[in-house]
Amino acid sequence: MNTLSSKWQSPKLPIKLNDDEVHVWLSPLSIPASTLAILLNTLALDEKKKAGQFVFRKDRDRFVAARGILRAILGHYLRTEPGKLRFCYNSFGKPVLVGQTETEKINFNVSHSGDLGLFAVTRQREIGVDIEYVVPEFATLEIAEKFFSAGEVTALRNLPPNDLIEGFFNCWVRKEAYIKALGKGLSIPLDQFEVSLDSSESDVTLTTARDQHDVNRRSLRQLFPAKDYAAAVAVEGHRWRVKCWRYVDSFALY
Repeated sequence: MNTLSSKWQSPKLPIKLNDDEVHVWLSPLSIPASTLAILLNTLALDEKKKAGQFVFRKDRDRFVAARGILRAILGHYLRTEPGKLRFCYNSFGKPVLVGQTETEKINFNVSHSGDLGLFAVTRQREIGVDIEYVVPEFATLEIAEKFFSAGEVTALRNLPPNDLIEGFFNCWVRKEAYIKALGKGLSIPLDQFEVSLDSSESDVTLTTARDQHDVNRRSLRQLFPAKDYAAAVAVEGHRWRVKCWRYVDSFALY
């Protein structure tokens, strides 16, 4: 059982999303069968079809939970039944809500790993979020040299041995959150930009030799979802506040 961070608060409804705020929701994806059945009924046909393609039931249930919880959260902000929400996808597969006006536009992003999911929501700003379950065997310098920038690899080499795993996953989630905010997937080479690795900083340093102007338009924050997990959120702009909510299925979010 993962111990969730105390930073994540249960909401008091209704929740207002201000223009200068980023709301990030944390939820376990192992949920009661009765709740899972309710969430499944809110999914679109293409989502149900994708759910049916998973070989293992655990993976299928986690997918249904993630998509259903996303719909419940977005439905709350938009005052719309979750099953009525419709998504389209850009050429890199990033989902976008259909039928929004520019003045009321909500942007969102989702990530899940292990048994936890993160759901980030904001107004008008492009956003990306990433969460990873920490697997120590994965955090090697060989993998870092394959995917990270030269500066990041050097920073990892300079860390005390006991901090290497944490630094590796800090780097990984921060880079993933950034490219997800761009909405261009892995067409952005991971070694073409750099992030800082320190866990003690709330604002992450971001630099690139590819397009510093583009980097200056975005900012990164570290998140602390639970023991043995690393996470980060990347958002367009700099003047924003993050609120961390704990999704509780007993709340009628819509």
